[in-house]
Amino acid sequence: MAPNRGSASAKSGSRFWDKIMREKNQMAHDLFEAAKAAMAKAYAPYSKFPVGAALRTEDGRVFAGANIEVASYPEGWCAETTALGHYIMGGGGRITEIAVIAERMAKCSPCGGCRQRLAEFCRPETKVYLCDNGGVVETVTMGEMLPYGFQGDILK
Repeated sequence: MAPNRGSASAKSGSRFWDKIMREKNQMAHDLFEAAKAAMAKAYAPYSKFPVGAALRTEDGRVFAGANIEVASYPEGWCAETTALGHYIMGGGGRITEIAVIAERMAKCSPCGGCRQRLAEFCRPETKVYLCDNGGVVETVTMGEMLPYGFQGDILK
C-alpha cells in the first residue's frame, strides 16, 4: 500500500507554520526581555513608576530605553522616547516591533505623545507588545493605537 502523501504534506506544512510561530513568539519574548532589562534601569524616584521599552528594526537591531524623571517633573522623558534616542543614534531604520512594560501596571501602553513619536518611524501594521512581568499579554498595532496620527509626509 502506497503512503498517503497528502497527509505527509499536510504534516510538513503544519510543522513549517508551527516553527514560524515559535520563532515569532521567541522574537516577541526577546523584545520583552530587552524592555524588562531596560525597566530595571529606570530613574523614577518621584512617581515610583518604572517603565521599559524596546524597539526592533527590520534588520533585527534592538534598542531599549527606560523612563527618566527629573525634579522639574514634566521635563523627564518616557521609556519609548529614550529607546527612540538610542535608535536614532544607532542609525535608525524602519521599526517593526515595540515592547512596553511597567513594573506596577500590566499592559502599559505608550502615552499619546510617545505613540506619535513612534508612528514617525513605524507603519500602521507595526506590532506593539503590551507586557506584564511575565511576558507579552496583548499584541496590538500602531494603527490601532494611533489611528489618526499626524503624518510627516504631509509636512514636506
